[in-house]
Amino acid sequence: MRKRFLLSITISIGFVVCASMAEAGQLRLVQPDLPPGADASYVAPRTPDGQPDLQGFWTNATYTPLQRSEDVSAEFYTPEEYFEMLSGRVDREEAQTVPGTTGDVHYDFTQFGLDNSQSTLSLNLRTSLIVDPPNGRLPDRVDGQGGGGRGRNRETQYDQVQNMPIGSRCIIMGGAGPPLMDAGYNSNYQIVQSPGYVTILTEMIHDARIIPLSDGPAAPEELRQWVGLSRGHWEGETLIVETSNFNGGRPFQGAGENRHVTETFTRLSDDHIDYRFTVEDETVWNRNWTASAPLARTVGPIFEFACHETNYGIANILSGARQEEREAAEAEQN
Repeated sequence: MRKRFLLSITISIGFVVCASMAEAGQLRLVQPDLPPGADASYVAPRTPDGQPDLQGFWTNATYTPLQRSEDVSAEFYTPEEYFEMLSGRVDREEAQTVPGTTGDVHYDFTQFGLDNSQSTLSLNLRTSLIVDPPNGRLPDRVDGQGGGGRGRNRETQYDQVQNMPIGSRCIIMGGAGPPLMDAGYNSNYQIVQSPGYVTILTEMIHDARIIPLSDGPAAPEELRQWVGLSRGHWEGETLIVETSNFNGGRPFQGAGENRHVTETFTRLSDDHIDYRFTVEDETVWNRNWTASAPLARTVGPIFEFACHETNYGIANILSGARQEEREAAEAEQN
């Protein structure tokens, strides 16, 4: 109850502040304008080797969807619309689950402070993370099926462990990137810089992406990884990271081993990083597309992430599937 009260106070204060700033013509959006507290003359602090300092703990927790809803035409929410949407999401997150459903037997995000309403949310009034195409939606697919990714075959996912989603198998989850995307919870990152390298540690399943800053030879085509192979370089205040050589085992919106991801990191203030990414895969979409997912400073440290130790969950799920098959076969015989 106390948490709910504090959350209501936070939303109310945020609404009043944003509304007042809007009336005064002072409201600055995270994108494309500068975030609150930033100014055009801001220069990021430097690391000992002279690079813009991106280090620290950051979050991309957000309620902004990747794609704009088809019934929304505006690029930005008004402050009133934003906080109305936020309040509705909080109500749904805290609603009682239906007994016997997956949500009921899964742990409660709100109980452990994992849901987005309890995270450090950057003020992003965009109606979609996608900024190009201008309609805020994924481009058309080359197979003519429209935007969006291919879903897994739910009818066969429990036939064998290899058919199950890799997130369920605790191998890797979406937050690790690239691109970096809000994973729904544990959407936190630690950026560490050292001479010649930038490392991004992800809280969700604790993946670490080590990005060399060099112009060395390209990796061989046959060398492929879950998160691809990244290489970065600085252009002024912006870190640009190019990633390819994905193994295809973790598709992103339907794009697998052929995708190429370009990420940009520009620090806009002490508390915000302008993070954008462009995804290309000519075997999936008829054009590339770009999204903006700003990073806001949060409190560290990155916590240990434990999925299901010794993978009992997978064994039990598959055992249950085999039992259901036996019962169905017996019912047919009778």
